[in-house]
Amino acid sequence: MIYYLQLILNGIIAGSIYALFAVGLTMVYGVFRFINFAHGELIAWGAYLALLFTQTLFSLPIYYAVLPALALTIAIGLAQERYVYRPLRHGNRISLLIASIGLSYLLRNAIRIIWGSDLMTYGLKPTRGFAFAGLSITGTQISMMAAAVLFLGGLYFLFTRTMLGKSLRAVADNMELAVIMGINMKRVSLTVWSLASVFAGVGGILLALDTNLEPLMGLTNMIKAFAAMLLGGAGNVWGALLGGLFIGIAENVGVAFVSPGYKDFISFVIIIVVLLFRPKGLFGILGGVR
Repeated sequence: MIYYLQLILNGIIAGSIYALFAVGLTMVYGVFRFINFAHGELIAWGAYLALLFTQTLFSLPIYYAVLPALALTIAIGLAQERYVYRPLRHGNRISLLIASIGLSYLLRNAIRIIWGSDLMTYGLKPTRGFAFAGLSITGTQISMMAAAVLFLGGLYFLFTRTMLGKSLRAVADNMELAVIMGINMKRVSLTVWSLASVFAGVGGILLALDTNLEPLMGLTNMIKAFAAMLLGGAGNVWGALLGGLFIGIAENVGVAFVSPGYKDFISFVIIIVVLLFRPKGLFGILGGVR
């Protein structure tokens, strides 16, 4: 029983990070109605930029390196929107899809050119673990969960207590009507892409702290974010959150029955099952930030 409880705990920890990835992805979809497949590379770039500031450039402590790394991650996200997606926004949706896939390849291979293809770490000393009721958790894992709660709680406050958040929801419901009512689309666009980039960058850094860095980490976690988004209902922010938790738990409990080498396979299975039997997701919403 303790073994399975530990797997569930590990799943909740991983799922909290997947939730960050999925929420950022579904926010972009909810407002602009397209899947940004380059979102995964923001995850990887956030992690590698933190490495740049901790080891190869300024030798900053990781908690200082996070801020400039996130700032540059936001800049990459905004550059995606400004120079790639905005010129194509009013054209064929297939053009946006192809552009996002191409941009993903470009950013992924840029990582290989700059940092190489080998596994890398931040080189930090392992944090002390804590044990309770037979379960164990590390300080890094506690930080992962705390950061997820903090950022998702901030997002909830933004959506429910601020005019900006209400503007985001209005644009997601009906962009044309929102523009007629005077909502500033440039401000909404800046907010959505900045938040998506921050969530991706923070999640990437936290994941790299607990595991390692490698160029394909963006692609792998993009698939998991996509599965979580589909599971929760495309465009449903809180559904994506729950979907991320479900993916994390399913992956970690699944290793009790299949080889850990097939862990990532679970996300593909969930994508196929959802598309076949519940294409609108568990919450039945296609589009709209809720």
